[in-house]
Amino acid sequence: MNIAGLTIGVTCASLILLWVQDELSFNHNFKKRAELYTIYENQTYEGKISTFKATPGPMAKAIKTEIPGIKNAARMTGEAGQVFAAGDKIITEQGRWADPEIFSLLQLPFVSGNPAGGFPELHSIVINETMAKKFFGNANAVGKNIRMNNEQDFTVSGVFKDLPKNTSFRFQWLAPMENQGHKQSWMSMWGANWARTYVETDPTANIDAINKKLAGYIGSKQTGNNTISFLFAMNDWNLRDNFTDGKMTGGRITYVRLFSLIAFVILIIACINFMNLSTARSGQRAKEVGVRKVMGAAKSSLVGQFIGESLLLSLLSVILALVLITLLLPYYNRLVEKDLILNIFTATHLLYLLTITLVTGLLAGSYPAFYLSSFNPVSVLKNLQIMGGAIAGWVRQGLVVVQFTASIILIIGTVAIYQQVQHVKNRELGYNKNDLIYINLQGNQADHFTSLYKDLHQTGVVENAALSDYPILQIWNNTDNYSWQGKDPSKNPLVTWENVSPQFIETMGIQLVSGRNFYSDAALDSNSVIINEALAKQMGKEGRIGGIIRDGGKRPYQVAGIVKDFLYNDMYASGAPLLLYNHPAGTACLSIRVKSNAKLQQALQKIGAVMKADSPAYPFDYLFIDDDFTQMFKTETLTGKLAGVFAALAIFISCLGLFGLAAYTAERRIKEIGIRKVLGASVFGLAGLLSVEFLKLVLLSCLLAFAAAFWWVNQWLQNYAYRITVHWSVFVAAGVGALLIALATVSFQAIKSALANPVKSLRSE
Repeated sequence: MNIAGLTIGVTCASLILLWVQDELSFNHNFKKRAELYTIYENQTYEGKISTFKATPGPMAKAIKTEIPGIKNAARMTGEAGQVFAAGDKIITEQGRWADPEIFSLLQLPFVSGNPAGGFPELHSIVINETMAKKFFGNANAVGKNIRMNNEQDFTVSGVFKDLPKNTSFRFQWLAPMENQGHKQSWMSMWGANWARTYVETDPTANIDAINKKLAGYIGSKQTGNNTISFLFAMNDWNLRDNFTDGKMTGGRITYVRLFSLIAFVILIIACINFMNLSTARSGQRAKEVGVRKVMGAAKSSLVGQFIGESLLLSLLSVILALVLITLLLPYYNRLVEKDLILNIFTATHLLYLLTITLVTGLLAGSYPAFYLSSFNPVSVLKNLQIMGGAIAGWVRQGLVVVQFTASIILIIGTVAIYQQVQHVKNRELGYNKNDLIYINLQGNQADHFTSLYKDLHQTGVVENAALSDYPILQIWNNTDNYSWQGKDPSKNPLVTWENVSPQFIETMGIQLVSGRNFYSDAALDSNSVIINEALAKQMGKEGRIGGIIRDGGKRPYQVAGIVKDFLYNDMYASGAPLLLYNHPAGTACLSIRVKSNAKLQQALQKIGAVMKADSPAYPFDYLFIDDDFTQMFKTETLTGKLAGVFAALAIFISCLGLFGLAAYTAERRIKEIGIRKVLGASVFGLAGLLSVEFLKLVLLSCLLAFAAAFWWVNQWLQNYAYRITVHWSVFVAAGVGALLIALATVSFQAIKSALANPVKSLRSE
């Protein structure tokens, strides 16, 4: 039992710490990570500070020459899919447009090509190994042409190694930003935030001094712009990317700390088992200790012996744990969606294995060693009561309480996480996400929408279809540059806007509360807009049908309809102000609602045939809105799953120790049980007698766990604006469950002892 408990504990702790190590080593593949930053912006709307990662296009070039301490800077866009073709292969790959300086900043490991001259010409492209193999096999890709979006040929100028999963970047290709910079005039404006600006600082630079200059930098370029810019370190991108009211408030570091704590707790629970079982069986070794002391053994040598035994068991447990980890790692990787590797010959892993062997062995064996070595040889050899036996009993009981308290807290936390995720998933979104797919359009596909819409309807499986700039869950266009009659000049609400086709509201299932939908002919309705209730409230008297709202260019638009607020971007927030334009031209997303009674696979085949007929140069790549919705809760869902698995294992380890203690107690009281049975005690009564002392301990654990879990769960829920209130039934269910599990564990030994023949236990009396 000692070996089994320690092995499971070490296995669980090791798997968790592999995940923690992976999180803490994010972006460690970049040599200059200590000097690399991205620029974030704080913007104030309605007294609330919001943090954004998009910056003006001219910023990178300007700060490189105007702000001391900034050694280099480069722009990149966000990741976006583009369709590439080479020969008969047509594949969509994710990548970014970037300035050539990005190669100096990131120092990507090239396998072919010259990284110093990453973009030798305007239509150069750098791709990763996987993309190169998809199109060109094992041949050298450098110098070969690849066609993007069926519009322009790009020449491969370099191939870089695939980026690891634990990096903040996911691009398969990089192409020169100059291909994009000329397409829209706003890309060169200081008032338009669209580029992500990456910065390399001098190693000796004063970051605070740079941030002071950055704070009002955009305002110095554009009068009246109060944006505050600041550097955000690469070492914090993965772990501390949550900002509240303009200040860093954590992120995944919260989960790193949580799982590190869980690993420590599980290891402690396993060590408690060892201590409990060792001290409980101490009576069998009392005479051994007495004889050794009489023969001249010093206390230090006895302590050394018992700790040595503990370390030996710990080493054996670690070896068995390594076998278990090797077997479980593929399944664990699928669960956590990582490529974790257990390489025991690396310095880090060797140090970890040595540390966990020593810490576990010393932690688990120290108390039994000092307890056993303290026995009085006269007392134990005369069969007198061992001194400190009562104290040891209290210690064992206290440790059992600690074990079950920790386990019950984990159970309650798991249930709370699950309920919170389900609470948000089941929230009324304001539209129907089911049976809804979307396609990221390429080239001029949006221009064919009229004929495409007709062809899709003729399939018999499509209920409706619409165009928009982005999928409904992710609407990123926003500005505070709207005005209307009676607007308070001191207020500047941030308004999200979206270009859509007339079918958008019906396709999404959004509720129109007043007014009308867009006319089917967008050209005849280009001066109309539809707003949501949140914006109507902001507009006051003008937030009505027929009200006038003006954009930054002061062009007037008339409110044609008002829709009920719906959720996008942040599923925990309430509906934010939104404005829809009837401008389908140039949109990039096609959403298709499949009929609810259609067979999905057949429907997708028919839709795919229509899309291929309309645009044979582009693949039919589709995504489900409800899959994207589920992805938004990926971290919380993973936390719930892992917490649930490790809570179950913590309970199992605790019950393993309880089983051993129950067996020891039954063995110690075997003659008492025999006498009681001879005097007429029932099996049920005897089983209850043996079980009740353990159930009291578990009940005490429940009371302690309830208080601790209530505080911890409520602290965790404060991170979410839209959250549950944990019901008392969760605590009751966790407590009853723990009691039943403990009862089942203890009662096996209790009933076994109660059923034993008393003659066998009393015949020596």
